[in-house]
Amino acid sequence: MKYRKIFLALICAPLLLGVVSCSSPSDNNFKIVSTVFPQYDWTKNIIEGAENVTLNMLINTGVDLHSYQPSVKDINTIRNSDLLIYVGGESDEWVDDVINSSDKQLNTINLMDVLGDAKIEEELKEGMEGHDEEEHDHEEEVEYDEHVWLSVKNAAIFSNFIASKLKELNSENASVYETNVASYVTELTALDQKYEAALKDTRTNTLLFGDRFPFRYLVEDYDLDYYAAFIGCSAESEASFETISFLVNKVNELDIRVILTLEGSSKQIANTIKQNSNSKDQRILEVNSLQSITKNDVEKGKNYISIMDANLDVFTEALA
Repeated sequence: MKYRKIFLALICAPLLLGVVSCSSPSDNNFKIVSTVFPQYDWTKNIIEGAENVTLNMLINTGVDLHSYQPSVKDINTIRNSDLLIYVGGESDEWVDDVINSSDKQLNTINLMDVLGDAKIEEELKEGMEGHDEEEHDHEEEVEYDEHVWLSVKNAAIFSNFIASKLKELNSENASVYETNVASYVTELTALDQKYEAALKDTRTNTLLFGDRFPFRYLVEDYDLDYYAAFIGCSAESEASFETISFLVNKVNELDIRVILTLEGSSKQIANTIKQNSNSKDQRILEVNSLQSITKNDVEKGKNYISIMDANLDVFTEALA
């Protein structure tokens, strides 16, 4: 992460020196900024019908959270917000730097902090390749999995917390937030129950990813097992011979009939696993980690519940 800190230091320097103004024309709008799509969509449902409230999704061009670099405009947007909602994992260290360098107290929601002791540590599972990037510079520190949004149960927790914070900071719309979050959490609970029912009695309980694996929270929720090529936040795209061999053996041993990948994957690793398996007839299916949703996707109507519902269809097929 050192290169990101250097980048941020360079981009913040003119802001701190006053070369670039951090101010914007005042208005009556309550300005909410979310870094990525999941919390944007939860908040969008919560604020529907609220007056004088604006919502901005910062990372909206399809750039992955793990490789995102903020612009001066992004930093200004954060500093001019009335509420910032961000994940708070290692990929969001730049956000903490912006918050700490701001000349005013910013209202924020850090999703990792909201989870508290319910956070799950990153897991270097058998057969999986570990971190790149200088082993995250701090081998002695515990690293927590930052993909907290890939749990429908967590989504309900976060939605309630966001609504409570909004009622506190923007009390004139409190009744709107209270009504909306109750309705939205009911939808999330129904989806959670659908997951529980669909994943309860399957042929196998093991998912196999020829890719990164960001679904730790989801498999913990529904008592599933998994194997994968890389941890969830890895930037690697080429697996070692040992990793491929391990995953091929698991496909054969467990009679895995579906090899999973993430959205946008080249599927090269998945295809290599398939071609080296005994049967060579596995299907390769894709699930969406919601990390690269664009503004255009939002305009086309994509939303958290519909994407997670579609993921469930794939998981159900993979375990059948």
